[in-house]
Amino acid sequence: MITSVYRGRIAPTPTGYLHLGHARTFWFAQERAKAAGGTNILRNDDLDQNRCREEYRDAMLEDLKWLGIEWSEGPDIGGDYMHYTQSERMQSYRASFIQLLRSGCVYPCYCSRKDIRTAVAAPHLGEDELLYPGTCRPDTSEKHRFTSWEEFAAADFTRNGRQPAWRFMAQPTAVEFTDLCAGPKSYLPGRDFGDFVVWRQDDTPAYQLACAMDDTLMNISEVVRGTDLLASTARQLLLLEMLEMQKPDYFHCPLMCDEQGKRLAKRADSLSLRRMRQEGADPQAWFAQWESEFGETLLKPTGK
Repeated sequence: MITSVYRGRIAPTPTGYLHLGHARTFWFAQERAKAAGGTNILRNDDLDQNRCREEYRDAMLEDLKWLGIEWSEGPDIGGDYMHYTQSERMQSYRASFIQLLRSGCVYPCYCSRKDIRTAVAAPHLGEDELLYPGTCRPDTSEKHRFTSWEEFAAADFTRNGRQPAWRFMAQPTAVEFTDLCAGPKSYLPGRDFGDFVVWRQDDTPAYQLACAMDDTLMNISEVVRGTDLLASTARQLLLLEMLEMQKPDYFHCPLMCDEQGKRLAKRADSLSLRRMRQEGADPQAWFAQWESEFGETLLKPTGK
């Protein structure tokens, strides 16, 4: 049950140093929580084990504290919704995945990224994202009868020496929601996104499943994040609907871009919080500037 008391969250991924764009998004989240008289939590989204590093996690905590971002629950202080590090929450992800298997809405996919990239009618959706062409999608859904994760793990789905990823079979019905910053939105599966991965070949939950589960199970009432994740929200709403779970509200704030108009990335070291802190930057000056630019956006959302 989503709480009636405002609970927000910030959920950085420790795959690099945080940059100025992260700082502004986290400032949005903090100001939204303050305006609602609520609280923020900190979650460590560390499921990408190939890229996540302990040094980035430590730097994340240091840089957030330097910024003046506050949280009342998190991996460093605990809380009522343990754990606050995603790699320690595998049990809940596995339970949700088994539920999806039993509902018949997911299927095994053996395509590599190269297979998808070279397939006919596999257009780019922006940056590194590809529209999955449906190569492995079955004609009819299959409801798997697994009753536990152990039973699923003992099954053999290997094909030609390759383990599958598992994709959600998205039906061609528009997903509509009202974002509290960007207003009414509508996304159509097959056009705006394809069947998407919920469980990866490396036996870990994909971002869409883990994020949707955590936001609900941690009783988050409003998710504040950047506009680049609007289409992800549509996918996460499909998962929450299928799992019959409560949905939070969403507030997708504007992204910060560089001089070429591209959104900031962690590889932009000159704008990393660590570098700017070493050079004597003043976060309070940033906050004052952002308040001047976005104060009305923060307090007068266009949504419900």
